[in-house]
Amino acid sequence: MGKSRMANDRLRTAMLAVNLTVDRLAVAVDVDPKTAERWISRERVPHRATRHKVVEVLGCREVDLWPSLSEDPHAPPGDTELVRLYPSRSAITATTWTSLLTGLRARMDLQVFSGIFLVEQYDLVALIRAKSAAGVRFRLLVGDESAPAVLRRAVEEGTPGGLEGRVQLMRRYLVEIAGLDGVEVRTHGETLYNSLYRFDDELLVNGHTLGALAGQSPVWHLRRTSAGPIWEHYRRAFERAWAAGVPETRREL
Repeated sequence: MGKSRMANDRLRTAMLAVNLTVDRLAVAVDVDPKTAERWISRERVPHRATRHKVVEVLGCREVDLWPSLSEDPHAPPGDTELVRLYPSRSAITATTWTSLLTGLRARMDLQVFSGIFLVEQYDLVALIRAKSAAGVRFRLLVGDESAPAVLRRAVEEGTPGGLEGRVQLMRRYLVEIAGLDGVEVRTHGETLYNSLYRFDDELLVNGHTLGALAGQSPVWHLRRTSAGPIWEHYRRAFERAWAAGVPETRREL
């Protein structure tokens, strides 16, 4: 039997966002509907000219739909860890965030101070409830609003009192799901050089910059490869912070 393939949930989500069926997309980009269906069901990547038509119709970027595409046109898909460099976290489209979240199949790791935008914009708590019931595991590492590192970061980014409030709000949301099967929530007071967002084999690394908000700072989108040193570097960093984290319980809030 041939090698099984996973569905392209990014493409499916982007189509739903603009109310397009497979048949309608096929007509719009001038291909056979069976060809378009294989882009989803078998994760086939269209030829370059067709990809350009697809992203124009869907209003997104190629790497949002097919992250395996390298910025180097001569590099085969999957040969590089770096999928894309975003100038800021705010530059990441809603389609990309939604696709990464809804496409989760095994694990999500999160290391932030707040990360409240994931709850308020992408309904993270409801998604965790549904995905954990389906067997996805979550490790959520958020800040302790009383930690010196959080207080210092709030001053550095120009939001004294504001960051602490966002951290408290995030903890308030996450306490509702702490302890669900497959869901662990911990707090930390580590210096946060980067916020880390892992979605299975995809990783977003949001660098922190003195005097700038996290949403204003660059993001590296990485994909795990068989011998990728960058992914492993950040994985080890997460594991160190996670090991030092304090388990969150309902009694603490």
